[in-house]
Amino acid sequence: MDSATAAYEARAQGYDDLYLLHTSYGQRTEDRERACAEALAGHVDAAEFLHVETDHLRAIGGSSLTDEDEAVEDADLDAEAVPDTYVPFRNANLLSMAVAYAEANDCAAVFIGAHSEDFSGYPDCRPAFFEAFEDVVDVGTHPDTAVSIEAPFVEWSKTDIAERGLELGVPYEDTWSCYRAEAPACGTCDACAYRLQAFQRLDERDPIEYEERPEY
Repeated sequence: MDSATAAYEARAQGYDDLYLLHTSYGQRTEDRERACAEALAGHVDAAEFLHVETDHLRAIGGSSLTDEDEAVEDADLDAEAVPDTYVPFRNANLLSMAVAYAEANDCAAVFIGAHSEDFSGYPDCRPAFFEAFEDVVDVGTHPDTAVSIEAPFVEWSKTDIAERGLELGVPYEDTWSCYRAEAPACGTCDACAYRLQAFQRLDERDPIEYEERPEY
C-alpha cells in the first residue's frame, strides 16, 4: 500500500519514467506481493519492472516474516518496542539494490513508502536512517551520479497515506499489506490493523478481502 502510493506520488511530483523494483526476500506473502507489484507496473505504465530474489534475508532469519516456525503476533498499535516482524537491516539491503538500479538507469531519485507509524518500531524507517543513507549514496556512487532518497511519507500516518492515495487514484485493490496470508488478508496482524484503521478513519472501505475486519 505504501509503496504503491509512493509510486503515484513520484509521478505526481513530475517523475515520468518510473523504474519499479520488487524484491522477494522469503516473506510469507511474497507471491501475492509480487503479483500486486506487477499489476502496479501496468497501472503506472512503468518504464521497466525488475524483480529480484534476495533469499539471504530469509537465510539470515531473525524475523517472523521470514521464519515460518515463528508466529506473527497479533496487532498491538500502542506498542513501542521493535516488533517480531522486523527484518534485520532490511531497508538498507533494499535501498542498496534500489540505488544500484537507479544509478544504472540514470534515475534521479529512489522513492520509499516508509512512514511515521513504521519508525516508532522499525529502526530502519526513521528519518535519521534515510538521511544517513543518502550520505552513503553520495559517497559511494559515481561522481556524476546524483540519486536522492525520497521518503515523502516519513512524517505521515497511514491514514494520511491512504487519503493521499485515494486523491491520486491508487488502485488499492491491487496492493497487499498482510504479514500472514496471501488470501484473504488476516485482518489482525499489525500491517492489516494499520491499514484497516486508515480506511475506517476516512470512512472508506478497503477493497481487498479480509478474513476478519475488526474495528480499529
